[in-house]
Amino acid sequence: MQMSGKKYADATRRYDRQRMHEPQQAIDMVRSCASAKFDESVDLSVRLGVDPRKAEQMVRGTVALPSGTGGDVRVAVFAQGDAAAEASEAGADVVGAADLAERVEAGFTEFDVAIATPDMMGVVGRLGRVLGPRGLMPNPKSGTVTADVGKAVGEFKGGKVEYRTDRYGNIHLAIGKVSFSAEDLEANLSAVMNELARARPASAKGRYVKKMVMSSTMGPGIHVDTTTFN
Repeated sequence: MQMSGKKYADATRRYDRQRMHEPQQAIDMVRSCASAKFDESVDLSVRLGVDPRKAEQMVRGTVALPSGTGGDVRVAVFAQGDAAAEASEAGADVVGAADLAERVEAGFTEFDVAIATPDMMGVVGRLGRVLGPRGLMPNPKSGTVTADVGKAVGEFKGGKVEYRTDRYGNIHLAIGKVSFSAEDLEANLSAVMNELARARPASAKGRYVKKMVMSSTMGPGIHVDTTTFN
C-alpha cells in the first residue's frame, strides 16, 4: 500500500529514485518520507540470486530482531496437556488442539505466527490449504514445530520473525516502525542481512544479494546499495 496524491508526489521529489543509497541513508529517507497518521512499518524487500524452484535453494528461517518489531505479535499454539499450559503461561494469544484446528478450518486466521508441538502435526498437517498460502504453516526449520513451546512463544513475542523466499526469490519482512530510532532500525537491518548471509545456499552462484528496496508502509521505495552485502 502506498500514500496517494500530493503526499506521495512530495515524498518522491525528496530524493533521486534511481540512485542507490547507503543503508543508513536509506533508513533516514524512509523515516522522513513517512507521513501517515499511524506508526508505519519499515518494510524491506530483498531480491536474492537463488532459484527457489530448486529445493536446495529455498531460503527460509527465522531471525531475532534485536530492537523488536514494534508491533503486537499474535501467536497461536497447537498443543495439549502440559505443553498447552506452558504456552498459555508464556503469553500465547490462542491455544488449542483439535478444537483450534476446527476453528482454523472454519476460517479463523487471526494470528501472525502458528506454533505446534511435534505430536500435533498429524492434526495441523491437514490445515495446509488454509495456513500454507498465508505463510502460517508450522515448520521445524523456522522453529515453529517444537516441544519447547514456552520458549518459542517468548521469542516470537519478543521480536523473532520468519522469512522465506517467494516464487521469484524475494524476501519480504518488516524491520520495525518509523518511530524507531535510526540506530534501532540499523541494528534490525544488520541482523536480517547477517542471517540471510548465513542461510546462503551452497549451490547459489554469482551475486547473492541482487537488489534491496526499503519503504514505509505507505511511502515510496528507496533503493539500497547492496555492495556491502555481497
